[in-house]
This record gives sequence, structure tokens and C-alpha cells, in this order.
Amino acid sequence: MNVPGNLKYTNDHEWALIEGPEAVIGITDYAQGQLGDVVYVELPQIGSRVNKGESLGTIEAVKTVADVFAPLSGEVIAVNDALKNAAELLNKAPYTDGWVARLKISHPAEAEQLLSPDDYSKLVG
Repeated sequence: MNVPGNLKYTNDHEWALIEGPEAVIGITDYAQGQLGDVVYVELPQIGSRVNKGESLGTIEAVKTVADVFAPLSGEVIAVNDALKNAAELLNKAPYTDGWVARLKISHPAEAEQLLSPDDYSKLVG
């Protein structure tokens, strides 16, 4: 299982790449493996605001439907439109081409509550 060292993680299996005042959000390799083949992704609307822990969108897989929860509070400033026609990117490249959304972070201190790569590895170990 792949757990990149440059990301922060949640107990709900989302990741955040924090880049200054913004964060790229996606689901972890573990999460995509648990979901199975992803067939559809409902993305958030650009301009919408989310609070940490709220649903950013949903992922439909062959086995189930799951929410993507916001690891941080903020405003959605971009979404990965490629997922509309290629939802399988979440399975193939969850940390690169399969990102879900980019947020403008509204409460930077929330990042301190996210899991380190080591802590996340222990969680899913």
C-alpha cells in the first residue's frame, strides 16, 4: 500500500497536499482498494464552502457508494474534471491524476489535526 510522505491524512482515508494557503484533496490508495472499481464521481461545485468533516462529493464503485469528506475547511477553487469521463483514475492514480478537489484553506490550524504518513500507516496497517 502506497502512503506518500508529503501528504497529510484523515481517519476517513482522505489525503491533503498542503501548498501554502491551498490544499489538494483526494482519497488514499487504501480507500480506493476498499471501494473496488470506481465507476462515477460526484464532484463538489467550484465556489462552494465546506467545513472539515463535511461531504465534498461521492464516489460510486461497483461494490458501494462512499462520501469524500473534507479534511480541512475551505472554499472549493478547482475540481478534477477528468474524473467525469475517467472515474477509474481514482483507482489507477489516487495520489496524482485521481485528485478530487482543490480548496482555499480557511482554517490553517486544522492541518495540525491531520495524521502524519506514519500515523496513517499504523491506522491501516
